[in-house]
Amino acid sequence: MEKLTTDEPSANTSIVPIADRPVVLALIKALPQGTVLLGGDVTGRSAGIWRTDHLKAQVLVRPKTTEEVSLALKICFEHHQSVVPQGGLTGLVEGGLTEPQDIVLSTERMTDIEEVSADERTLTVQAGVVLQTIQETAAQHGLMFPLDLGGRGSCTIGGNLSTNAGGNRVIRYGMARDMVLGLEVVLADGTVISSMNHMIKNNAGYDLKQWFLGTEGTLGIITRAVLRCREEVVDAPTALVAISSFDALIAFLKHADQGLRGHLSAFEVMWHNYYTLVTTPPANSHAPLSSQWPYYVLVEAMGSDENQFSDVLASAIEASLVEDAVLAQSSQQQASLWALRDDVAQTFQFAPVFLFDVSLRLPQMESYVAAVNLALAERFENPRNFVLGHVGDGNIHFAIAVGGDSAEDRAGVEAAVYAPLEALKGSVSAEHGIGLEKKPYLHLVRSEAEINLMRTIKRAMDPRDILNPGKVF
Repeated sequence: MEKLTTDEPSANTSIVPIADRPVVLALIKALPQGTVLLGGDVTGRSAGIWRTDHLKAQVLVRPKTTEEVSLALKICFEHHQSVVPQGGLTGLVEGGLTEPQDIVLSTERMTDIEEVSADERTLTVQAGVVLQTIQETAAQHGLMFPLDLGGRGSCTIGGNLSTNAGGNRVIRYGMARDMVLGLEVVLADGTVISSMNHMIKNNAGYDLKQWFLGTEGTLGIITRAVLRCREEVVDAPTALVAISSFDALIAFLKHADQGLRGHLSAFEVMWHNYYTLVTTPPANSHAPLSSQWPYYVLVEAMGSDENQFSDVLASAIEASLVEDAVLAQSSQQQASLWALRDDVAQTFQFAPVFLFDVSLRLPQMESYVAAVNLALAERFENPRNFVLGHVGDGNIHFAIAVGGDSAEDRAGVEAAVYAPLEALKGSVSAEHGIGLEKKPYLHLVRSEAEINLMRTIKRAMDPRDILNPGKVF
């Protein structure tokens, strides 16, 4: 692979400036002016959300069209040049980190919304469109794009699809892969695979888009997508409830899902210590419910009416599944309740904080969290583990602080979190992906045969290993 670093030269060589390297010269010559950035214009950029470091790569390509992506990858393939795709840099598993020899391919200028079909309930977009822009555009046409997560104002749809993002409404609408009908993708050698299907039902051969959804830019770079929207839902009754045991929590989930008859759209759980943190001044001047209970659940029912929602809550209280509840009376109050769930940044006051995203079966969650906390207590003095998650779809998030962030600290925390998942047949990643951060633990939750098949697919589609090399496995 051609190195873009300024390594110590041998006696018979000289240092070649970055801008004079053959692959960079070829990119500059082939692409429109301003497409290729060098030096400080690249290294001055942040390496990602909640990170304090900067990109190590010194070359960044920012195409505006699929054709330009294709041309850039063809050149990089010919030069055996590694390419790291980047969108909004909101990923949390180091999937977009770079090395000095890498070239970044950013979708930041691929921001066109090409078509809105209200009748078909679809949006056709480029990969660099921000998720919130897609949500707002859909709403302007009486539609709703269901994917929703805390980074909505920064994350891009290309990143959402390449990581198969989950978020707040998976329990009703599924993961990101459930919201895409067609894709356009550029392979490692520059080949364009344009499968911009607009139909919900299409069983003509392999569903090729699935090769690129959730594979973190290691098999191809997504450039355009046909997104499946739904009719806009105006009413979304929302409540915060307090629950006294995990058994009652499981029973309440089933009770709510049955009673709301398909309208349950979010079931977000906050453990006691997280709820206390985000409702204590100065984080929040008012706690909607007292902090005496072990679990708090944010319940949302898009499309349900207030009477149906209130009846479900009342019957849950009568059945002793819920100890207390507050029902939002306005959109402002709904936003305030959601703000509690989304205020993960409050945990950063205990920085450094390690963030985790795991999934497992619902009946295993209580004992699993207890096992993680016990393992942390055995390894560290006064560890803090703030727990929350999309429990309705089996997803738990941890924000863990142990007083340090050394390699030894990280290894100890990761062992406490990941080791129990192997026996439980859970997953080290529910929705964030693998990237670099979780790569050492993939073998705990995927068999050797599965990982070998992944490697075979990677070698077949990217024989020179130029697309996001070293990520996932």
